[in-house]
Amino acid sequence: MPRIRAAVCTAFDAPLQIEELDLRAPGAGEIEVTLEAVAICHSDISYAEGAWGGDLPAVYGHEAAGHVTAIGGGVTDLKEGDRVVVTLIRACGTCPNCAGGQPTICIGDRRSDPVLMRPDGTPVIPAMFCGAFAEKVVVDQSQVVVMPQDMPAEAVCLLACGVITGIGAVINAGKMRPGDDVVVIGAGGVGLNAIQGARIGGARRIIAVDMSEEKLETARAFGATDGVLASEAAPWKTATDIMGRGADVVAVTVGAIPAYDQALRYLGWGGRMVMIGMPHSGAMASYEPVVQAFMGQQMVGSKMGDVVIQRDIPWMADLYRQGRLKLDELVSGRWALEQINEAIADTKGGGARRNVIVFDKS
Repeated sequence: MPRIRAAVCTAFDAPLQIEELDLRAPGAGEIEVTLEAVAICHSDISYAEGAWGGDLPAVYGHEAAGHVTAIGGGVTDLKEGDRVVVTLIRACGTCPNCAGGQPTICIGDRRSDPVLMRPDGTPVIPAMFCGAFAEKVVVDQSQVVVMPQDMPAEAVCLLACGVITGIGAVINAGKMRPGDDVVVIGAGGVGLNAIQGARIGGARRIIAVDMSEEKLETARAFGATDGVLASEAAPWKTATDIMGRGADVVAVTVGAIPAYDQALRYLGWGGRMVMIGMPHSGAMASYEPVVQAFMGQQMVGSKMGDVVIQRDIPWMADLYRQGRLKLDELVSGRWALEQINEAIADTKGGGARRNVIVFDKS
């Protein structure tokens, strides 16, 4: 049983603690991955702050890249040495949702024996089926996709969540068609990828909405045709004036209630609002349902971009290798595991696109 270093959450809204933990060997259908990089997602921060509850102690982290270093029984499509992206999407493959092509909302039995424990035997939760703020993980084989060996680890790990969530929300959940007008509320990590998805999908106008002029400039570099400050008196009016009509797709990529309260105002006839950003539990938004009923508008939740990872991640990796998908530009900073609390603080500051923990390869 290898002993690894991990950043452990021992109390909500408190600094993570670097501890040495024991990692059990992979069981049937599982693999061990030695990590090269893991990105810090706002979901990790929200969990660590206690926004959605959960058990402690826990190890967060769910956007990871590494190499397979051990294989459990029954694993036939992977081998030691494979470069993989590690996602939180653990799919049984047989429940009604998986069988219907929606593995991101799998409802099958995903329980497993404890994976992480302290030297005294205390179990530690690998949150979101990953626990990737650590040197190694043991995950189900359904959670990984084999990647090209020549892709930088920092680029690979971004394909685990932020990229697939943003692109998939627009393409899969939003059902965007070429020529559609798209509004993306929030120009952070997920928002920039929603913008990229709209660009790749052939949108006519892509309007980024954010509180920061600097972020709007970044959004333009990722494909936004226009930017609107959310602090305007009526930003939806500015956006509809630019488009000449209401939007076909509005992607809400931030978990801010004001964003949800205003999002429907950007929509046109038959438009679709895609709900991506996750507010804290108990937070409530409001809207006038007669408008949606009369105008035939839709509100749809999207978890992890409604992706099928074995289909969508290789496609996105190929776009990156062609130079059509920006990944390197998403990396704001590279940090050591011991610096994780500093990296989290930098992420919470709002300016970072994605901070990445890079593990020593020696």
